[in-house]
Amino acid sequence: MAFEYHVAKNGSASADGTEQNPFLTINQAASVAQAGDKVIVHEGEYREWVKPKFAGLSDYRRITYQAAEGEKVVIKGSEQIQNWEQVEGTIWKVVLSNEFFGDYNPYKEEIFGDWIVYNPGRHLGDVYLNGMSFYEAETFEQLKNPEVKTEVIDHWTKSVVSIQNPEQTKYLWYTEVDENQTTIYANFHGANPNEELVEINVRKACFYPEQVGINYITVRGFEMAQAATPWTPPTADQPGLIGPHWSKGWIIEDNIIHDAKCSAISIGKEVTTGHNYRTVRKDKPGYQYQLESVFSAKQIGWSKEKIGSHIIRNNTIYDCGQNGVVGHLGCVFSEIYNNHIYNIAQKREFYGHEIAGIKLHAAIDVQIRDNRIHDCSLGTWLDWQTQGTRISRNLFYRNSRDLFVEVSSGPYIVDNNILTADYALDNHAQGGAYINNLIRGKMVQKKMLDRATPYHVPHSTEVAGFAPVYGGDDRFLNNIFIGDESVKTAGLLTEIPTEITNDFVGTVHFKGYTTSLEEYIEVVNSEEGDHRRFHQVEQPVYINRNAYYNGAESFERESERVVAPHFNPEIKIIEEGNAVYLSIELPEDFESLLGETQSSKTLGRARIVDAEFENPDGSEIILDKDILGEQRTEKSVLGPIASLQAGKNHIKVWG
Repeated sequence: MAFEYHVAKNGSASADGTEQNPFLTINQAASVAQAGDKVIVHEGEYREWVKPKFAGLSDYRRITYQAAEGEKVVIKGSEQIQNWEQVEGTIWKVVLSNEFFGDYNPYKEEIFGDWIVYNPGRHLGDVYLNGMSFYEAETFEQLKNPEVKTEVIDHWTKSVVSIQNPEQTKYLWYTEVDENQTTIYANFHGANPNEELVEINVRKACFYPEQVGINYITVRGFEMAQAATPWTPPTADQPGLIGPHWSKGWIIEDNIIHDAKCSAISIGKEVTTGHNYRTVRKDKPGYQYQLESVFSAKQIGWSKEKIGSHIIRNNTIYDCGQNGVVGHLGCVFSEIYNNHIYNIAQKREFYGHEIAGIKLHAAIDVQIRDNRIHDCSLGTWLDWQTQGTRISRNLFYRNSRDLFVEVSSGPYIVDNNILTADYALDNHAQGGAYINNLIRGKMVQKKMLDRATPYHVPHSTEVAGFAPVYGGDDRFLNNIFIGDESVKTAGLLTEIPTEITNDFVGTVHFKGYTTSLEEYIEVVNSEEGDHRRFHQVEQPVYINRNAYYNGAESFERESERVVAPHFNPEIKIIEEGNAVYLSIELPEDFESLLGETQSSKTLGRARIVDAEFENPDGSEIILDKDILGEQRTEKSVLGPIASLQAGKNHIKVWG
């Protein structure tokens, strides 16, 4: 028999959880709710780490936690601090006993772990004034003369980027921790911290089970914020502000999630399969430990039957230091759709190789679609084992980079997306199908011959083999590429070296590649040898019916294409309230070249994995819907919107 429990701010620790006699905390309900039960949380602010104790038993017998309809419920990993003492000028301090934090003191714990590249002593704590997070100073002296920073260096692109809210950078805090107490100093400028809402994050998470295997949980309709989440590389435990902690079948929907120190939603791995061994032991590369984690995960039950298949939808995620969504291994077979993700890693207080709006390793059969991702250090990064993955109908803009696919052998599909960053795409993979995208910005294509990564039996976690990235085996069909004529390389095609890695837009990177499996087999077997021959011969690429504007350049063997190097489509992304519009002008002959609908039948197979481009259930995939969900005809215009036409277009693409 299913029960409905209620939680309210006027509840009691001795209540029975009925609507008339509600619990006082969500954790009271979480300690008793069983499969099929529902927990209704009423309006108010709940400062607690919710730790579900029991699991649901199936998709039909799940445990649901939801905010009461029409009521605002906030779960915070922070505490309000009111006993500040003025030190000098606008600098104040608070002294807290270390017992206040229990066994997890974010002001003692530094940001630490594998693939951290830059961290000048910063901690997991944070200070908030009326919801605005401060920056951590490196020394107490910096508090006295805080500078307003208008620009910083983006560590990935090595370029100078503007800070969105430069005035915020002068709000600084600094901490000192000894054996007994924690002292936090902060420069509040004109504000009195004892008269304003000042909070410090103290808990690792807001909604995250301590035990693994807490399956089939739904979390719906909450605002969750201000958690001291740790750095989450793929070789460590990966706790987020919210997450399933190595389980199956969670639904995280209709939430507002923000101000995670590192990661907001985690669908990642757990601690027994490795925890920062590269940094701690220093004896092997992180790459090697990551390989080991794959096999360790198999030994503890990493399979479709036990792990993954989560749904993350309709959430708003912003102001997080590392990731909006993160996961390694535990993310398999999941769906991530209709989320609005922005302002990820924009403070740039620390930096490492695991930062993005969405950062997944081993995204087997994961479907990432219909998301709006902007103002992130990197929009989406799919790293290792991107197999059966589909990135479809997403809107990317104002990111330092939009999309990065790394050391994977496919098959994966990138279709009907809009990518508009100055640095749009990193393709350090093989076996991808890029169909009906609009790509405005630099594209980088690289081989990765020194890191063989696993590939799998299709739609399974079973490892089928390992392979380096030879480059190629990619499909680029029906795309619109827009370059920057001021830095274009048009006219230099015959002088471009075989392997191009930087500063090009289009498909010119594949100069010299073969164009069919038959040709590839003939060339690679034309001389004696085994594995070294495969390093020397370029894999086939399948490139046709693309448009290249404003300096974008094409693969020299593309038979049907439109090249207009001096035509500038004047592309713009325009925000109007909650809606987003694409403004683009296309030439008179735009509709002269139409693209054919692509499917499993036309895309062939990924060579290394020997697997088809298909749906997660193994059925044929047909790419016949545009970014707006509109049906395409058998032949339709290039790009992600079936209604694009010659001349000026102003089309709503979100909201």
